[in-house]
Amino acid sequence: MEEKTLKISKKAFINTLIILFVLMVVALIITYLIPSGSYKRVITNGIETINPNSFTFVPKIYLPIYKLFTAPIEVLFSKDAPLVVTIIIFILFVSGSFSVLSKANIVKAIILSITKRFERRKYLLIAIVIFIFMSLGAILGLFEEMIPLVPLVVSLAISMGFDDLTGLGMSLLAVGFGFSAAISNPFSIGVAQRLAGLPLFSGAYLRIVFFILTYFITTLFVISHAKSIENRDTRVNLIEEYASNPKELRAIRFFALSLVLMLAVVIITPFNGTLSQISLPLITLIFLIAGFGSGIFAGLTIKDTFKTFFEGILNVAPSIILILMAVSVKHIIEQGNVIDTILYFAQTYILKTNQYVAGIVMYITTLILNFFIGSASAKAFLVIPILAPLSDLVGLTRQVAVTAFCFGDGFSNLLYPTNAVLIIGLSLVDMPYPKWIRWTIKIQAIIFLVSMLFLMFAIKIHYGPF
Repeated sequence: MEEKTLKISKKAFINTLIILFVLMVVALIITYLIPSGSYKRVITNGIETINPNSFTFVPKIYLPIYKLFTAPIEVLFSKDAPLVVTIIIFILFVSGSFSVLSKANIVKAIILSITKRFERRKYLLIAIVIFIFMSLGAILGLFEEMIPLVPLVVSLAISMGFDDLTGLGMSLLAVGFGFSAAISNPFSIGVAQRLAGLPLFSGAYLRIVFFILTYFITTLFVISHAKSIENRDTRVNLIEEYASNPKELRAIRFFALSLVLMLAVVIITPFNGTLSQISLPLITLIFLIAGFGSGIFAGLTIKDTFKTFFEGILNVAPSIILILMAVSVKHIIEQGNVIDTILYFAQTYILKTNQYVAGIVMYITTLILNFFIGSASAKAFLVIPILAPLSDLVGLTRQVAVTAFCFGDGFSNLLYPTNAVLIIGLSLVDMPYPKWIRWTIKIQAIIFLVSMLFLMFAIKIHYGPF
């Protein structure tokens, strides 16, 4: 059985590096072309938001050209440094742990077991896995927390005679679209509704309909691709020793227990403010323990375990540069003081237009800002204090404003190379970004059209409660 090696190739690295550098150049040019401006920040009940009536233009800041080369280092000393360092440690430890699991044949044993069970129901398995990943994203707001499972699902897809894109569609694409087609996502719906003064998770009935529609579109897209490339000559020869070796059975049980613990953490996280702050480091630690523990239980020596772990780290180490460059785009834009200006221009235009155009502008504005600010909650604190009162002035319900925000916030996470989680997910399975875009651009276009029509419907029915 072919296993997916966690190693970023030279070609994939160079392609993504060039794309990110071009985007950094574009970001720098934008800071030259758009006037600098700023809203005043206010703190209410310990939460920082902006005063929508406080925008002022400020003296223009012209960043030097060398900022293109210093920005990736500067982000390590910026306010985003804790998150950046956490993400870097996350990808290194996950890769190292996965290498240990592969060395100890744990991954192969699990994949073979699932493949045997669904040998004649491959497409049902695809639909089930997509539903699980989408539901975790839509209900619990999981995204980066599911990345450790992406290589596992990709290996599963390959073992069934499909390809790595099928595996990414079942996992990365599914959880990302689930996060966007939010039902009770606490990091987008929850925060946005709270800031807009709406009852928490109100209007769920319409979001459930949209989630189901998105699920069927995503499943149809992935299964259609799987059918088009399926290797029908693939025959998985199950090796009995994987199911009967006592050491490997103990290792599999330990790894399964670790996954249960990790799942418990991700389920509890959205409902515990303290835990949500450390969820990613905690999941990293659990996966690290799972890798080392499973390797030792499977019979690997401590020396071999450490050696394999560091080999896995080295395989994906180049992706650190890509992550730093992705975060640098936001860093450059922020230093040029133009994000607030973009929001102000949108605010000015919305006041001059009708309800339907206003809804579209809210969607597009969030879509643009998502290129620079990946965090849903951080973006909500910036955008919702403006969109909520604007919706009142143009006759839209605040629920529509929240819906436009969530649509603009989520789906492009799987399109923009400035999203660190996307770069991590692709790096872990050596998927070149251009290849990913060529494959997903069709479904991105379909989802954009569907979500836009859905937003128009929400405006038509005065989607509320208010």
